[in-house]
This record gives sequence, C-alpha cells and structure tokens, in this order.
Amino acid sequence: MKSLLLVFFCLAMLPLNAQRQGGHHRTPVLTEISNKEIVQSVYADATKVEKLNDYWYSIVDDSGKVYGYAMTSTDYCSQISGYNGPTPVMIITDNRYVIQKVALMSHCETPGYINRMEIGGFFGSWNGKTLQQASRLQVDAVSGATLTAVSVIKNVEYLVRAGQKKLPTINLKSNH
Repeated sequence: MKSLLLVFFCLAMLPLNAQRQGGHHRTPVLTEISNKEIVQSVYADATKVEKLNDYWYSIVDDSGKVYGYAMTSTDYCSQISGYNGPTPVMIITDNRYVIQKVALMSHCETPGYINRMEIGGFFGSWNGKTLQQASRLQVDAVSGATLTAVSVIKNVEYLVRAGQKKLPTINLKSNH
C-alpha cells in the first residue's frame, strides 16, 4: 500500500517538477503590464491619456501639454494570437506620428521568450519610423518565439493601417 501511494505521489509531482526544470508543460500565466508605465517610459511627465477617436489617445500632463499620441490593439485584435493567446500592443508616437515605442501589453506569453525579443531589439524595430514607413516595414520574426513575434507584427500592422486613416489633428500647443 505504501509503495502504491509513493508511486501515485511521484506521478502527481511530475508536472510540477517539469515546470521547475523548464519543461514544456507550463500553464500560461498572465503578465500584467501597466499602460501608465508604458506611456511614462517614453514621456515621464505624462499624467493622463485622453481619447481622441476610435484609435488615438493624446498623452498629456496636468497642464494639458500634449507630449504625443498612443494607440492600442486591445479592442481590435483579440483574434490575433501568439503561442498562449492574444498579444495586444501599444504604439506610442511623438506629435508628428513618429513611433517612439511599441510595447506588448498584458499577455500570457512565455516571459523568457518575450525577454529574448526585447533584448534582441524586436520591439524597437519600429522606433523612429513614421506611420507610413512602418506600414512598409518588413520585420522578421524571432527564432524560438515565432508565433508570438508574428502576432505582434500583425497587431502593429493593423494599428498602423487603421491609425493612418483616423489621424487626430495635431495640437500646435504641444511641446515638439
């Protein structure tokens, strides 16, 4: 009886042991990303975002000074999946719609692969590009994280196309 219990216990522990050792039987875990942190990583003095139209938000401080603009794919690209589900992105631009940052928002992708993409400069591929330039950009997927990279690329492509069609009027009182 004791040996049967020991066998049962060992079998029950296998999935836990595989997770600890980097096995392939990992349960997806939500990685929550703060939208505020993404925005403030580009514009440290920004205090809020204000919705301008279906796609665009202005990034402002308490005095109303506009630093740039942001778009997110959360409401539009939920059917685009990476390895473990949707991969919504935020695109932050300056006042002339030059991309300053592309960031993955809350997701369930494997943290190690996302880290590899960040270190390899994948998310920075669009930085410094106008929306028009970004719409023509061919970004390569990341080996080992192909599904995630392709889904991020599709999210960015969607936002760039849709965002160009609904550009808000540039505020001449902005700081750039």
